[in-house]
Amino acid sequence: QVQLVESGGGLVQPGGSLRLPCAASGSIFSIGAMGWYRQATGKQRELVATITSGGSTNYADSVKGRFTISRDNAKNTVYLQMNSLKPEDTAVYFCNAELDLGSGWYDDYWGQGTQVTVSS
Repeated sequence: QVQLVESGGGLVQPGGSLRLPCAASGSIFSIGAMGWYRQATGKQRELVATITSGGSTNYADSVKGRFTISRDNAKNTVYLQMNSLKPEDTAVYFCNAELDLGSGWYDDYWGQGTQVTVSS
């Protein structure tokens, strides 16, 4: 069974940092783009950052300069380093990955989400 498992969420004070890892496991032939999305209470899910298999990155304007996305292809893991956190970063953070399970095409998979709360 294929899974994306996030961890690293929690409560942090404004200005603090958190690092979110997300590991893909199961019978995976290839991984395409990976990314992080977030959903605050009462709001729609929004893109935070994405990274291609080649390492090209894309960020939401609201997190540019504060968040860094990276990946370790050997570990099938994507990371989100979040610095200078603000209360408006409070949300459930979801990992996303394009996975080829051997069919030759990529399907979207999602993790279960991890809560990040920024508050003093």
